[in-house]
Amino acid sequence: MSGILTLLFLVLMFLGMPVAFAIGISAVMFYIFGPVPPEIAVQKIATATQSFPLLAVPLFVFAGHLMNASGITSRLISLSTVLTGWMRGGLAQVAIMLSALMGGVSGSAVADAAMEARILGPDMIKRGYTRGYTSAVIAVGSLITATIPPSIGLILYGFMGNVSIGRLFVGGIVPGVLMTIVLMSVAYIVARRRGYTAELAKPPTFKEIANRMWECKWALMFPILLIVGIRYGIFTPSEAGAFAVAYAIFVGMVIYRELSLDALLNALRHAVSDIGMIMLIIMFSSMIGYMITLEGVPQDAASFLVGITENRIALMLLLITFIIVLGMFLEATVIVLLVTPILMPIIMRVGIDPVHFGLVMMTCVTLGGMTPPVGVAMFTVCGILKCPMDEYIKEAFPLLAAVIGLVILMIVWPTSVLYLPNLVFGAG
Repeated sequence: MSGILTLLFLVLMFLGMPVAFAIGISAVMFYIFGPVPPEIAVQKIATATQSFPLLAVPLFVFAGHLMNASGITSRLISLSTVLTGWMRGGLAQVAIMLSALMGGVSGSAVADAAMEARILGPDMIKRGYTRGYTSAVIAVGSLITATIPPSIGLILYGFMGNVSIGRLFVGGIVPGVLMTIVLMSVAYIVARRRGYTAELAKPPTFKEIANRMWECKWALMFPILLIVGIRYGIFTPSEAGAFAVAYAIFVGMVIYRELSLDALLNALRHAVSDIGMIMLIIMFSSMIGYMITLEGVPQDAASFLVGITENRIALMLLLITFIIVLGMFLEATVIVLLVTPILMPIIMRVGIDPVHFGLVMMTCVTLGGMTPPVGVAMFTVCGILKCPMDEYIKEAFPLLAAVIGLVILMIVWPTSVLYLPNLVFGAG
């Protein structure tokens, strides 16, 4: 029956129904016509909302909006310009560095992409960057935000797979840094070929960098305080979300004094809208999670895939290919909530570390948001900058190829992901 409901879900999506309702209607059909009482559906929806770890999601979403409204973003743009504006392809380098810095305060790739498209996009086009290249750099660059803590996707993966969120946060640091270096290298190569110039006339002095970093110290301290607090048990990941909200309000109102009451309420309105969408998907996905468990889908999938190969690298490549293709059609949150319960038994059976797999999976899931036909970040940036889709696809290809190369490196070199978590928390 799960196959019929999957087909129904795809049909509803094709007809343009919102993702949450497409999931909900498909799942309800199982409880109406399937082997379990319909009352179980209501119980599963209610149970999904009664999770303490899940509190981290709405709190970090709200904190991300507060960070953007508190003056932190403008200071990070200034720091990014000093750090990378002297390189070839100046503003493209600034956009990528800004994504890395925003990863430490935002947690949402789409939010980061939208912000950069509005702030940096018009200036890049005025400086001679093509509309397609501008859109591609901003959209693909926002992928860094999905790995550097705090990442909303990693919180959801940890919640659904019962994986340590603290280890996931720490594990995302090295891949995030590597992704920044890889994308900046591609931007440099493109700039040399096309003659894109630097934004600054000369490299900054140590004093200039130190001054900018001092101005941004409150933003730069946040991810450090977050990881230290989780590592030493000062707060749980859920309580860390509350700390993030309080921290953003304190910095915005007391330190920078740029967070007005109107801006606070506006951030709250945006957060409520985002949280409502995410929670609807989570609640309806819980019904599907029970359904696929009841029908033995994880066990059947595990037996099938392990029957193909028990080699860890080959199996991860197989799973990641599937996830990238899935990401071309579904939103990242949906994929994490639906696929994690299915894939977790498979990777555990062959001995793949769930932290290693989670970071690779989240990179590939978020990558789907930058690719056609249903890339949320892609559509967001192209919509804001009025960029034709064919131009975007052509310009994004080198950047996407570089990211896929990095993903393969992460798969064959697990230490790139696991070294820091093992160092901070001990071997898992």
